[in-house]
Amino acid sequence: MMLVEETTVLSAALPVAEFKEHLRLGSGFDDDGLQETVLESFLRASIAAIEARTGKALLERPFAWTLPRWRDAARQPLPVAPVSALAEVSLVDRMGEAVVVAPSVYRLVPDAQHPELRPVGNCLPSIPSEGQAEVRFLAGYGPDWSDVPADLRQAVMLLAAHYYEYRDDMALSGGCMPFGVTSLIERYRAVRLGAGA
Repeated sequence: MMLVEETTVLSAALPVAEFKEHLRLGSGFDDDGLQETVLESFLRASIAAIEARTGKALLERPFAWTLPRWRDAARQPLPVAPVSALAEVSLVDRMGEAVVVAPSVYRLVPDAQHPELRPVGNCLPSIPSEGQAEVRFLAGYGPDWSDVPADLRQAVMLLAAHYYEYRDDMALSGGCMPFGVTSLIERYRAVRLGAGA
């Protein structure tokens, strides 16, 4: 299975000005714009880390997901949430020939934790032997920063500020995430109940 972000988050959607205020950076100087690229990179890193920990796409963008077989012919959980729309489902044979599946054959079951692709009838279409399915969908809370839940926005700011403060420190252990960030994102993390969950 492979999940690909088809476009990155637009720079205009990132809360750079809000992040500057959060850091209490001065303004009105000739070099005001010098740190914008650095601040944007810390915001992007923070968003990526929180999305990886929660399985949620914060800002809306298109994804393409390829998989060799359905988990279950009656339902296929999608790898991120929230999903607002299914764009296309294609079946690709081992030679790389793709056939687009009619949208009348499948539907999206939205869910905050585990959105699913489900058949309209009994089963999802069969994936060709040695082939794969490609599912394109739109995921994220919305296109604007204000669409993201307030606690996740705060977690992004705290983590980005942490990255900014410790940008030269190499002594932190791998995967280090401040406690405040961890507590803010905890309710968004998917609960795994077992191997079949």
